[in-house]
Amino acid sequence: MTQKVFVSAQEVAERAGVSRSAVSRTFTPGASVSPETRRKVLEAAETLGYQVNQLARGLMRNESGIVCLVVADLGTPYRSNLIRSLTDKLQNAGKVAMVVNTDRSDDSVDLALRQAIRYRADASIILSGMPDQSIVQLCEKNGQRLVLINRNDDREGTLKINLDDREAGSQVLTAFLRAGCRTLAFANSLAGTPSLMAREKGFVEAARAAGVEVVVERSGPTGYESGRLLAQKLLTRKQRPDAVFCATDLIACGFMDAARHQFSISIPEDLCIAGFDDIAQASWISYQLTTFAQPVEAIASEAVTWIVEAAAEGATRGNSVKLHAELVWRETIRGR
Repeated sequence: MTQKVFVSAQEVAERAGVSRSAVSRTFTPGASVSPETRRKVLEAAETLGYQVNQLARGLMRNESGIVCLVVADLGTPYRSNLIRSLTDKLQNAGKVAMVVNTDRSDDSVDLALRQAIRYRADASIILSGMPDQSIVQLCEKNGQRLVLINRNDDREGTLKINLDDREAGSQVLTAFLRAGCRTLAFANSLAGTPSLMAREKGFVEAARAAGVEVVVERSGPTGYESGRLLAQKLLTRKQRPDAVFCATDLIACGFMDAARHQFSISIPEDLCIAGFDDIAQASWISYQLTTFAQPVEAIASEAVTWIVEAAAEGATRGNSVKLHAELVWRETIRGR
């Protein structure tokens, strides 16, 4: 069986009775071509089923239009929301998103970036792990720009987008203290990502500045089951906390279910809880979780705008953006 090949621009030119360059001009925005020639080319292209090879065209301009998303935990609600927003905005900007699913290790991120270079990606957006400085330099040599989201890093030539975790820690501390809570805890996973650790640090430092100590407990991956395990650890302590700030909403949901069903603790009467991310489940009747909303649309807009503008201007200078996570009040902190 003969393998079907793509219709070429030369075939369109022959059918339309025009030159190969006329076909190219017809499909190049702003290029000069007569109305009659355009009509002939478009009719021939429609008949043959011709589609412009954007990859080949981009490589001729030293631009592929590909943006690689380096990501782990694709199934988590926050991560999937961010990927949806990024891919929507990239497509609207005429880019093609290439998703590379990694684990959380820096080695896997390095491998993903090498793959992006081989595919001549214009840029990579890193949501998980941190690339080594040598691979960053390799990306720069190959003209690939990097966007680091919620990564604690200070290297040149990249866009760094972070949240003000210190501000979030201060806000939730104030809310707990106003609710009369004095025995505080922070429930985190063992993932140790820059964003999770910054969240933990911001809360602990804000509490200490107010003269209050925080018990920190970490366990497992960043998910629902870890929340249940963390509840078992914290709620069986001799001095049980009366307020817990959970590093993510998924952890908070698992923590709340364990608190209610295994320990018969009433929320928020006996225990106040806050989360982070504002995933869809946070607003469910079962949880009504007070949390911080990740500015997903703003994160995606900053990333895509920088990629597009940097490509248009040929800029290599990096930038740093810090965004605000809005506190969303629901029903898990009393005395609002």
